[in-house]
Amino acid sequence: MSDFLIVGAGVIGLMTARLLAQAGARVKVLERGQSAREASWAGGGIVSPLYPWRYQDEITALALWSQTSYVHLSQELLAETGCDPELRQKGMLMLQVEAQEEQTALAWAQRFHRPMTRVESDFIYQTEPHVGPGFESAIWMPEVASIRNPRLGQSLRKSAQLQANITLCEDSEVTGFTTFGQRVTGVRTAQGEHKADNVILAGGAWSGQILAQLGLALPVEPVRGQMMVFKAAPGVVDRVVMLDGRYVIPRNDGRVLVGSTLEHAGFDKTPTEEARQSLFDTATRIVPELADYEVERHWAGLRPGSPEGVPFIGAVPGWDGLHLNTGHYRNGLVLAPASTRLLADLLLERSPVINPDAYSPAGRLTAR
Repeated sequence: MSDFLIVGAGVIGLMTARLLAQAGARVKVLERGQSAREASWAGGGIVSPLYPWRYQDEITALALWSQTSYVHLSQELLAETGCDPELRQKGMLMLQVEAQEEQTALAWAQRFHRPMTRVESDFIYQTEPHVGPGFESAIWMPEVASIRNPRLGQSLRKSAQLQANITLCEDSEVTGFTTFGQRVTGVRTAQGEHKADNVILAGGAWSGQILAQLGLALPVEPVRGQMMVFKAAPGVVDRVVMLDGRYVIPRNDGRVLVGSTLEHAGFDKTPTEEARQSLFDTATRIVPELADYEVERHWAGLRPGSPEGVPFIGAVPGWDGLHLNTGHYRNGLVLAPASTRLLADLLLERSPVINPDAYSPAGRLTAR
C-alpha cells in the first residue's frame, strides 16, 4: 500500500510524485499510456501565460511562483538524470498589440513588478532580424523563458524511475475507484486494484470522465490544440515571438514550433489540413524564411479546459482521501511547479506557498 497514489503521469503528476517522494512518502503513479505523452508533450513550453494580463490574479500568482522555480528545477533534473529540459531564457516579443490593450498590459506589469516595455521597430528587427516586414511596435518581456516540454517530460519520468520510493506503472488505465463508505481507498485498473492512503487525480482532459464515476461533475473538458514544427537552422528565430494569439518557439537545435489552434472537438486528436495551412500561414507571416524549411511534423493534443483556466487543486468535498490537481487549460507547463508544490504542501500539512482557497474544489463541483 502506498502513502499516495497519483492518477496521471503527465508533468503535473510526475512533479507531484517527485515532491512527495522527496519528503519521504511512498508514491505510486498510474498512467493510461506512456508518461508525459499527452498535453505535456503536445504543447509549446512557453513559461508564461500568453498575454498574461488577460488572466485572473489566481493564474498570475501560480505563474509568477513557477517562473522563478524553473531555473533551479531544470538544473536539478539535468544533474539528476542527464536529460536536459532545455530551458531558454531569451524573452518574449509580442508583435502588434493594439494601443488600448498595451496600456492594460503595462499597468499589469507595474502592478506585479514584471519587466515589460513597449518597443519600436528598430528594437524588433535588431532583436529578431528575420521577423516579417512592417511591424512598428511590440511588447517586450525579457524574463520570459521557454522549456522543451518533451524533454522535460523525459527527465521527470527518468527522475521518477530513479527514486526508490516512486513506483511508475504505465499502460495502466484507471477504470474506477475503490471506496469504503465515503472514503476513497484506491483505484481499479485492468491489471488489478491499487490501494493508497490518499489518491490524487491528475488526469488532464480525462479527469472529468474519471471523477464522474463517483457521481461528481468536474467542469474539465478537452480542448484540442494543433501545432507544427519546422526543421529550421539555428538562428532563424531566437526567442518566443507572438502575433494575434499565436506564436513561434525556437529550440536549441534550430527547430521552430508554431501554435496553436483552440478547438472543441471532444477527444478527437486528429490533425486537420485546414489547421495545417493556418499554422503554416501564421509561421511564415511572423518569420517568412520558415517557408524555406521542411515541416517536420504536425500534431494535435488535448488541453484540460476549465472555467477561466483556474485549476482545481485540493481535497474533493464529500470523499475523504481524494484530491485533485487538474484543469490547467493552456497553462499546464506554466503553472506546474507552483500547483504541484501547493498540493504537496496541503497533503503534507505544511504552510502553503500560495493561498489555496481560490483553487479548492469545494463549491466548484456538482452532482451529476
